[in-house]
Parts: sequence; C-alpha cells; structure tokens
Amino acid sequence: MDSSAVNTNVTVDDFDSVLSYADQSQWQTPDPSSSSFNASATPWWMGTYHKTDIIGASVAFNFTGPAIFIYGYSGPEYGSYEVKIDSTTTTLSAYTTTNATSSTLLYGANNLAYAPHTLTLRNLGAKNVDAGGNGFLLDYLKTTVQLAPAGATVKNVTYQETDAALVYSGTWGSNKGPVFSGGGTTYTNGDGASVMLSFEGGAIYVFGDKKNDHGLYSVVLDNGTAQVYDGVSGCGGAFGMTCEQQEPTLKYFASNLGSTTHTLKITNMAGVNGSFFVSICRFR
Repeated sequence: MDSSAVNTNVTVDDFDSVLSYADQSQWQTPDPSSSSFNASATPWWMGTYHKTDIIGASVAFNFTGPAIFIYGYSGPEYGSYEVKIDSTTTTLSAYTTTNATSSTLLYGANNLAYAPHTLTLRNLGAKNVDAGGNGFLLDYLKTTVQLAPAGATVKNVTYQETDAALVYSGTWGSNKGPVFSGGGTTYTNGDGASVMLSFEGGAIYVFGDKKNDHGLYSVVLDNGTAQVYDGVSGCGGAFGMTCEQQEPTLKYFASNLGSTTHTLKITNMAGVNGSFFVSICRFR
C-alpha cells in the first residue's frame, strides 16, 4: 500500500450487509427498533452486536486493502474463535477472567497485500486453553482503503435518495423518519426493480436501513460481475419481522476505482416472497 496516497479507515458494523452470516438464526442481537433501545448507553458501535454460543457459527467479509481489525468482546463466558484470511488460519481466545468494559480488539493485521481478501470468522467454543464457555461476540470491523493517489484532493459528495442523479426503474415508495439520512428513504418490493447512479470518484458507499422483511439484492459496478447481498436485519427470536435498524448501515462499498466515470446498478431480488429491497438512504 502506498502510505503517501490518500488512505482512510472504513468501519463495518455487525449489522452491515457487506457482512455475510452463514446462518443468521445462529446469532443473537439487540433490537434497534425497540423503544427501550439506547445505543449511547452501550459499549457497542451503533449499539449493536452479533453474539453466538453455537460452535461453527461463522461470518465472512470480502475486502480490498492491507489491513483488517476485528472488535468484539471478552469475558468468562467466551471461548476460542478462528480467523481465516484467504488461506491463512489463526486460532485465538476471547476468554478472560473478568468481563471487558468496552469493545475489545480480537484480531489485527496491517501487513496484508493491497489486494482482494476474504475474511471468515468462526466460533470454536471452549477449547482446552479456555476456562470459559462457547460464546463469541462480534461488534465491528475496520479496514484501510486507498481513495486516491498521492497529492490528490478528496471530497465527499452525498446523493440523497431523491437526487436527480439516481435513475429508478420499477415501482418505489418512500418513508420519512428522523434517523434516516436526510430524513427519508426509498424502497421497493418489486422483483427486478432497480436504481442506477453514474459518478466520478475513487470510492462509493451505499447506505440504507435493515429489516427482516428485506431480502436479497444484487450490485453491479461498471458492468462487472453481480455481487449479491442480504438485507435481512439478523434479529431473530421474539423480534421477528418487527426488528429494524434505521440508522444508516453499509449496503455496499468499493474503493480504489480510479478517477473515470463509473456506473453502479442495484437490483432487488424479491423472488416469490416479494421481499423488500434494503431501503436506500444515501449514496456517497
């Protein structure tokens, strides 16, 4: 990685759709839509976490960059976990005799090649070295990306969901709410309904909410291979279909794109269940 380039850290929350949970039902989460939910009263990033006691429960993340940092929790009820980056596997333990008072660094690497990588986290439960239990808790990840070459000037340009630069196809509705970026969001449950944006820049972020009536959607950048993401919130159990994270979550991210004009297209994959596309709050 070029240290003289314009680099930035990207934080990925446990609720973000760029994370892929092999089985959402194996994880427990808070309910961000509950009237009693108060993110600022918790030690967690955005007030949420994914916790499991099931051995083998896993989550994956694809990223391009030289660094990755994993934050979670440690304490008497936590055990071992596996961190796999590409073909390299490391086994670590989150067991400590007392509970941590804040989110804890579980793994860090800053010497990776600046190339595409796949990270897989897997809960191993209590091993011989652990005096604790089978618990594992994920709070958030951080990765480092390059936005522009050395000497470049970088600025953020935000496109709200109502911006004329966004070209919609199919039937879309809108919602209003105080936590949505710009006060609003747009959504669809039409199979094949899409939204397209042409932009110039070295990186693109897409933000929206998450809810359990959302489903799969595909993202195509510059006529490349479609990438499929899941908009389900991950809240299980008694939360059911009511659980929603309205605070903007990361739906898609790409960096190191070059300064040419790019085209991004997002398509809802409603299928026979007519699931909703993850609501769009903004592009950046």
